[in-house]
Amino acid sequence: MTVLNLRADAEQAMDVMAGGGIAILPNDVGYSLIAAHRPALRRIFETKKRAPSKLNAMLGDDALHRELHVVSARGRAIVQAITQDYDLPLGLIAPCRTDHPLLRALDADTFERSTKGDTLLMLLNAGPFHREITRLSLERQTLLFGSSANLSMHGTKFRVEDMEPEITAIADLVVDYGLMKYHTWKASSTLLNCETLEVVRHGSCFENIADIVQRHFGVTLTPRPVH
Repeated sequence: MTVLNLRADAEQAMDVMAGGGIAILPNDVGYSLIAAHRPALRRIFETKKRAPSKLNAMLGDDALHRELHVVSARGRAIVQAITQDYDLPLGLIAPCRTDHPLLRALDADTFERSTKGDTLLMLLNAGPFHREITRLSLERQTLLFGSSANLSMHGTKFRVEDMEPEITAIADLVVDYGLMKYHTWKASSTLLNCETLEVVRHGSCFENIADIVQRHFGVTLTPRPVH
């Protein structure tokens, strides 16, 4: 028997978010605060005390990546190598189809806070629950956005009990799957532009990702800063 009911938990979370609520969701790279509609997304942003320049990330999978991103053959190969061949999580930044019906359906504020220029940040391959919720996102044509479930600059949380009370207080649903997989990195996902190969954030699994890009594509990524 299984101890998790991924499908039922994901469906409950999707119902909450589609109805305008906020959910705390488990990802391998840490828990996240996620919503589907502008008022909830604004509440997340304000509660976290995020800087105005910070953007929402979108929860996505390979199908949503193919639907919404516009990438070169090399860019596509890099994404596939990282997320499929090596089964690693990735915060993917890539040019997007701004005229796609799913993006055109967003209100102006959500679109502005979730894109930069013509690029869209999408979290890929972040665990079993992430896989279920992103499948539902495409199936129900409801895009999901948000950021890590912590006050800004207070570090990614890998257990629900480590979250600040201000964060849990705004959640209409908490999906608690215990300690998340990549907790030893003490960082959320690595953010990489698959076209420019700019590393926007050195996060979980960065050294693995850098090794993949170097060995298979001959490109050396900017190393993690030494503090």
